[in-house]
Amino acid sequence: QNPKTSAIVKQLLEEGNAGELQKYFGSRMEFGTAGLRAAMGAGISHMNDLTIIQTTQGFCRYLEKNFSDLKNRGVVIGFDARAHLSSGGSSKRFARLAANTFISQGVPVYLFSDIIPTPFVPYTVTHLKLCAGIMVTASHNPKQDNGYKVYWENGAQIISPHDKGISQAIEENQEPWPQAWDDKVIDSSLLLHDPYATVNKEYFKDIQKQCFYRNINKETNLKFVHTSVHGVGHKFVQLAFKAFDLSPPFAVPEQKDPDPDFPTVKYPNPEEGKGVLTLSFALAEKDGARIILANDPDADRLAVAEKQESGEWKVFSGNELGALLGWWIFTCWKNNNRDTRAIKDIYMLSSTVSSKILRAIALKEGFHFEETLTGFKWMGNRAKQLMDQGKAVLFAFEEAIGYMCCPAVLDKDGVSAAVITAEMASFLATRNLSLSQQLKAVYDEYGFHITKASYFICHDPKVIQQLFDNLRNFDGKNTYPKSCGRFKVSGIRDLTTGYDSSQPDQKAILPTSKSSQMITFTFANGGVATMRTSGTEPKIKYYSELCAPPGNSDVEQLKKELDELVNALEKHFFQPEKNKLQRKTE
Repeated sequence: QNPKTSAIVKQLLEEGNAGELQKYFGSRMEFGTAGLRAAMGAGISHMNDLTIIQTTQGFCRYLEKNFSDLKNRGVVIGFDARAHLSSGGSSKRFARLAANTFISQGVPVYLFSDIIPTPFVPYTVTHLKLCAGIMVTASHNPKQDNGYKVYWENGAQIISPHDKGISQAIEENQEPWPQAWDDKVIDSSLLLHDPYATVNKEYFKDIQKQCFYRNINKETNLKFVHTSVHGVGHKFVQLAFKAFDLSPPFAVPEQKDPDPDFPTVKYPNPEEGKGVLTLSFALAEKDGARIILANDPDADRLAVAEKQESGEWKVFSGNELGALLGWWIFTCWKNNNRDTRAIKDIYMLSSTVSSKILRAIALKEGFHFEETLTGFKWMGNRAKQLMDQGKAVLFAFEEAIGYMCCPAVLDKDGVSAAVITAEMASFLATRNLSLSQQLKAVYDEYGFHITKASYFICHDPKVIQQLFDNLRNFDGKNTYPKSCGRFKVSGIRDLTTGYDSSQPDQKAILPTSKSSQMITFTFANGGVATMRTSGTEPKIKYYSELCAPPGNSDVEQLKKELDELVNALEKHFFQPEKNKLQRKTE
């Protein structure tokens, strides 16, 4: 019933454009553990009013089956600022249609009245003890995309088998229910609640538990620049600074207000390097700020840059900031816990493709470190399990600039990460140390961990499948490579098939998934490299790391060795020319 998407389809029918119609209606968007992520537009392969109604109907039925008290507890729904003029779709519109679906079935809905950061949804699920949460966002994807991200009652993103159960329920509930399109009825419903004011107050109260140096924060001369890259983060990072008694950061004026067109950047993704930070560098130079904090558009990730003595800007990788935040959060914990026995209940987590620096810190300091599969859904769920056993999970991170610094949110949170980074930098400044100098000190103490990650773009799933099949049948059937150029392979873990050469029974410990590709190679020189497909983008990614024991300070030699390993990996395992792969460009 959306006049814009209806008109698009009618136009294609009149033109007899079978190709485009096939694209729109050939296959339904797949609902996975990341929920939905697709372009906004007409047809069942896109995000639009109809597919949101169908998805929410399925999700609602699935929740009814799983929670006898759904009608007492309810769900939370949040949205970012995305909008798509030509199809009439927007995050707010989708959130209202989703709310309408639940309310029509007698389920209370806590619908935020305004845009919020993604972490506010998992926070609200836990804080108000709700059954589930939905965030309508496409995070840092291109502007035409939108998404539908789902959280379970434990406050973490869903994992299998919920994705399959919800997917099945969507298939069974495709006919829109009566009043499905009429979202105006919710405004007068007693089942509609707005958690905006409460959560805004309570969230900032909760993150203050991670504030340890209020006096330093009040006095610091350190200046910060913040950009929300046309997304939702501006207001919330300002409030976080206030909660920590820090002077507000300078906001990049051209990027501080939400704009669904993301006019000043090619990609609204701070992970993509310096291009996204051009305006931030200019403002920092003008205002004499030494540190830049950049959130992605839904404010669940954080990139950090620091001006060096040379005048150059250093953008920290996700692994480097993970090392700094891990060191800082543990140091703060240690300073506030004199009982040395408590350390046996302390945990930190990171994903298997992230740096192993936390493992090195944990080994030396005596706390526990665990690695999980890629993605915060795994870390959030594992953190909740550990917390339920009376353990404390201080920190979790993934190299894709995602950090969980506060146990009140079991997902990555760019707002708390930004203000905790600011406090850490302010504290270090009182010791005349920069973030870069402290990072070197961390590596000096726990061993250098040099990492390098990138990706190739490939739009043909057959080519991707063939590439990974070749690696599994390298020298004849069911044989993996024994070397990569001059680098000898000493171990293989394949989380698609469940094979792990390092285990006595050759079975991997981490869960396996046949639907995604992921192989990790360990090399005789101490290097590790993982190749995997992305769940949300047409990319084949790789992650590599060389870990040296403390005392090996020849960083340049380590970097050179890792560069050569990566070059060999690209040449022999990716074969970009043969497979027509497109390289990442700055």
